[in-house]
Amino acid sequence: MTQSKHTINPKLDLIFERTVDVSATAIWKGWTNETQLKKWFCPQPWKTTECKIDLKPGGVFYTVMKGPNGEKMPGEGCFLEIVKNKKLVWTNALLPDFRPAANVVSCSDFFFTATILLKTQGKKTKYTAIVRHKDVEGRKKHEELGFHEGWGAALDQLVSLIKNKFKSI
Repeated sequence: MTQSKHTINPKLDLIFERTVDVSATAIWKGWTNETQLKKWFCPQPWKTTECKIDLKPGGVFYTVMKGPNGEKMPGEGCFLEIVKNKKLVWTNALLPDFRPAANVVSCSDFFFTATILLKTQGKKTKYTAIVRHKDVEGRKKHEELGFHEGWGAALDQLVSLIKNKFKSI
């Protein structure tokens, strides 16, 4: 399976793109290994304290982020599409086994579907995150919460982790 073109609706979707000097395979490991994901997934000083990944369509993607003042933000959803080292898609609109979520069980109070695309470019990787929202309000709120800054900081943490051979950051 190859990466397809993704139709972007600027009223509903947020995009974060960057080319980084680490391999797609290493980024994939960071996204799909529970131990590694906990080390980088949310911008410091927040920490990811819990993570469960069942890497298959319909499998659980669950995290708990803990803030510096003890606040906790759980996030639960399920994987929709998995193309090793190339594409990872999940949503919080569905729970494991594709069960519709009655309420948002997430660090945000809006439904979204996230796609991570990895494209090898020589010794670098083009990293693209596309987050689709069901409505303009959800997109706006996610952007105001610091989407670009937060996803950028998390990616920086992942790249640092990879360069340090997945030692703790």
